[in-house]
Amino acid sequence: MEDEDPAQSAGLSVGDMARRSGVAVSALHFYELKGLIRSSRTHGNQRRYSRDMLRRVSVIKAAQRVGLPLSEIAKALDALPDGRTPTPRDWDQMASSWQGELDERIARLELLRDRLSGCIGCGCLSMKLCPLVNPMDTLSECGDGPLYLAPGSRYPEE
Repeated sequence: MEDEDPAQSAGLSVGDMARRSGVAVSALHFYELKGLIRSSRTHGNQRRYSRDMLRRVSVIKAAQRVGLPLSEIAKALDALPDGRTPTPRDWDQMASSWQGELDERIARLELLRDRLSGCIGCGCLSMKLCPLVNPMDTLSECGDGPLYLAPGSRYPEE
C-alpha cells in the first residue's frame, strides 16, 4: 500500500462526509464543483474534507430548505475566511447577510397564507371577490400574475 502524507489523509473521506452530513456523495461533488465546499486529495487521489466542511454543508442544506438559491449561498460562504475554521462571529456575520432576504420571503409566505383561500391576488381564483377588487380585470394593466401577493401590496378595500 502506498504511503500517504498524513496531512493530506487527515479529514473525512467523501463517504464519511456523506454519512455525517446526510447529503449524497453526488451532492457533495456538485457543491465542490460550484465552489461551495472544498477538499484536498490524498496521494491516491481520494478526496478528504476538513471537519469544518460539515458545517458548511449544514448551512447549505438549511439555506436550501428555506429556498435560498445556490448563488446566494455561495456569496455568503465566500465571505467566510479562507485558511482557518470560521469562528462563531464569522457565522453570525454570514447569517445576518441573509436577514433581509429571509424577511422578504417570510412576508411573501404570510401574504400567501393569509390571502390564498379568498383570492390568489388576483390571478384569479375568486369569482365572488374578483368583481369587487378587480372589476373587468383592470389589474391586468399593472402586470401579470398575482399582484396582490407582492410584498407591500394592498387590496383596494384595505
